[in-house]
Amino acid sequence: MKIAIVTACPSGIANSVIAAGLLEKAAAELKWNADIESQSTVTASTLLTTEQIKAADYIVIAASTAVDTSRFAGKKVYQSAVSACFSDPKAYLELAVDKAAVLSASELKNAEAAVSNTSGKKKIVAITACPTGVAHTFMAAEALEQEGQRQGHDIKVETRGSVGAKNQLTDEEISAADLVIIAADIEVDLARFDGKKLYKTSTGLALKKTKQEMDKAFSSASVYKHEAGSASSSAQNQEKTGAYKHLMTGVSHMLPLVVAGGLSIALSFVFGIEAFKEEGTLAAALMTIGGGSAFALMVPVLAGFIAFSIADRPGLAPGLIGGMLASSTGAGFLGGIVAGFLAGYSAKFLADKVKLPQSMEALKPILIIPLVASLITGLIMIYVVGGPVAAAMTGLTEFLNNMGSANAVLLGIILGCMMCFDLGGPVNKAAYTFGVGLLASQTYAPMAAVMAAGMVPAMGMGLATFLAKRKFNSSESEAGKASFVLGLCFISEGAIPFAARDPMRVIPCCMAGGALTGALSMLFGAQLMAPHGGLFVLLIPNAISPALMYLVAIAAGTLVTGISYALLKKSDQEQLVTA
Repeated sequence: MKIAIVTACPSGIANSVIAAGLLEKAAAELKWNADIESQSTVTASTLLTTEQIKAADYIVIAASTAVDTSRFAGKKVYQSAVSACFSDPKAYLELAVDKAAVLSASELKNAEAAVSNTSGKKKIVAITACPTGVAHTFMAAEALEQEGQRQGHDIKVETRGSVGAKNQLTDEEISAADLVIIAADIEVDLARFDGKKLYKTSTGLALKKTKQEMDKAFSSASVYKHEAGSASSSAQNQEKTGAYKHLMTGVSHMLPLVVAGGLSIALSFVFGIEAFKEEGTLAAALMTIGGGSAFALMVPVLAGFIAFSIADRPGLAPGLIGGMLASSTGAGFLGGIVAGFLAGYSAKFLADKVKLPQSMEALKPILIIPLVASLITGLIMIYVVGGPVAAAMTGLTEFLNNMGSANAVLLGIILGCMMCFDLGGPVNKAAYTFGVGLLASQTYAPMAAVMAAGMVPAMGMGLATFLAKRKFNSSESEAGKASFVLGLCFISEGAIPFAARDPMRVIPCCMAGGALTGALSMLFGAQLMAPHGGLFVLLIPNAISPALMYLVAIAAGTLVTGISYALLKKSDQEQLVTA
């Protein structure tokens, strides 16, 4: 049998050379003829010739960086990370021959793009945005900038954070761009990118799989065509966005109201728990601002921007109206979510399916869609959905307020595990949305458990780097310090660099600590008035109660995560050399 082997690693120093030697020896032991191409920066690389490729029965690629596979069109190819061949090179080659398959057209296209995007300097513009606008937004932006610069491209990233758009793209920069990357978990207005090659992804993928996503952007980006006045556009140019993304758009716009309202209520308690009942006092004014105004707007804004995400501006009015009806009927945030999706999809259906004469088409987004969609949403909320959802919301609130300690602990464990499972991902955001939504019903315990558990992963990783200094290199130690500070601010994403390198140890350790913290928080009856801020919320009187036991819960979970990972983490000497 004749095989051709290609090895490569990002630095071209260690793994590529080691793998080439191991595979050459293993092939000899199997009595196979092997031609080797080791892509290295320290030794002269001998590329496979056309004749060698043509004569090979199989192509084996052990590489942790981009390799030009277009030259292997029509050949049976097996690809893996370079580290996969180290433990048993002979078994690896036998597996490669057994699993090798002819490269598909899509794989060839991606490979060509991965090579071509490094062959010339490109101009890239990007936007990052996440629901809270705090961590993923900026970490994804930094990752894209670093990868773009590493590949030799000019790149500028606009961040849509909680403080608004920063590093904004100009019309000239957009016009000159070869590629637009949108890494967003919420809806972003794309009108200014009309006619540009555009690729959409999530902040999580842009952060954790930056190189793969950038390569995919070059291979998969398509020309974006914007249709004014509605959210619809041609199927080939716009990805379908799922319910999660629409929900997160609503949550991101609701959060400032929750923060402002919750802290205003907490400040009113400074004058006494029932001081707001006395009319004309500052406490009463603060309660009116927080509970009577900010919290009253929570559900309508949630519903309005869910609908906006689905149907663009024509969906906003029906969504706001449906949300107000949900709030007034007692359906709470659950009713708001239903109203938002109902209004959004009603407006989108009308925008896509209702055809009018050209002379009346301009009336559709400003008159017909808002009116008809509002009537559809309002009537369904009043006569069909409102009552049952209100009953469900009332039942949920009563259960949470009256549940025993065993149920409370179980809920805390579940919420804690969810917050630590994917560190800012969909599961984390689902738990967070649950806690935030209950604030409008004056149910504050789940939010306390959610924030406490969400602080544990980043703080735990920081503690682990301190407890087991010899197991972490200097860059990891510095990352640990930053991670601990991020954890104090309730930014779980500080643990992502550690989870990306060692997920099988980091994630379980984080979940164990988060589960303990969530359970203790619920057991102690901790209540949190604001949905964000981390330990700095303690600076506001009565925002967290009881404060001391809340700190005990956070400290206990942090210790479990930090100590367990410090024990389980393998030192660099114990791990396989990586390039």
